Amino acid sequence: MDLGLKGKIIVVSGSAGKAGSIGETIINRLADEGAIPVLVDRNDRGHEYVANLQKRGIDSLFAQTNVTDPIQMENAVKKIVEKYGRIDAVINNVGVNDGAGLDASYEQFMDSLKLNVVSYFLLTKFALPYLKESKGNILNIGSKVALTGQGGTSGYAAAKGGVLGLTREWAVDLIKFGIRSNALIIAESYTPAYEDWIKTLEDGEATLAKINKSIPFEGRMTKTVELADTALFIISERSSHTTGQFVFVDGGYVHLDRSLINDLE
Repeated sequence: MDLGLKGKIIVVSGSAGKAGSIGETIINRLADEGAIPVLVDRNDRGHEYVANLQKRGIDSLFAQTNVTDPIQMENAVKKIVEKYGRIDAVINNVGVNDGAGLDASYEQFMDSLKLNVVSYFLLTKFALPYLKESKGNILNIGSKVALTGQGGTSGYAAAKGGVLGLTREWAVDLIKFGIRSNALIIAESYTPAYEDWIKTLEDGEATLAKINKSIPFEGRMTKTVELADTALFIISERSSHTTGQFVFVDGGYVHLDRSLINDLE
């Protein structure tokens, strides 16, 4: 299916994670569709990723940015617009489950909020004038933790709850401008960060097997390419009448009856 994304300027925050991360997968799938991925991230890997995209003939841009800094975020958007003159969609993809629980300090809790939800507000705020011009749209990457809880991660849970609240709030705010706002909600996806966490556990392989078994559909984690493909569909005109929605790509983890898990055994 042609998603009609060719030549579209798509800004993706949190897009310079390790190879195989959600953000990195999204930018490569955008390139496959002929879109122009714009990376907003603090990590130097962004330079390498853009160089690789340019070798593929994709006119990409990396705006190296501390996404919690309002001035840097505003400057990143200015840099993007100076080069391309427009923004067609924003994918807010920052997310670090940092374990800032009830035992965390006030500063640690606030840092978690700044990274995991305030960065979404900042990028959307500064990109908004250009989204109004293009009648573009916003996709927020969310987490099942906002709905199920997890334990030991108050900052991340609060932030991801806020992401869902902002998704609906912006859908209401921006209807009059023809701008859509949606969220993609992830449960368990085997990203490089997930793999790093598994390796820290004494019984990592057993834990991984248990998690896989907890996912009703096919007893496996969601692939990052499955997340990326759904993200591209949502921001495309193929999803032109979808706004204010929480789209779950989770193998039934959040909503399906737990008795289904027994059927996998």
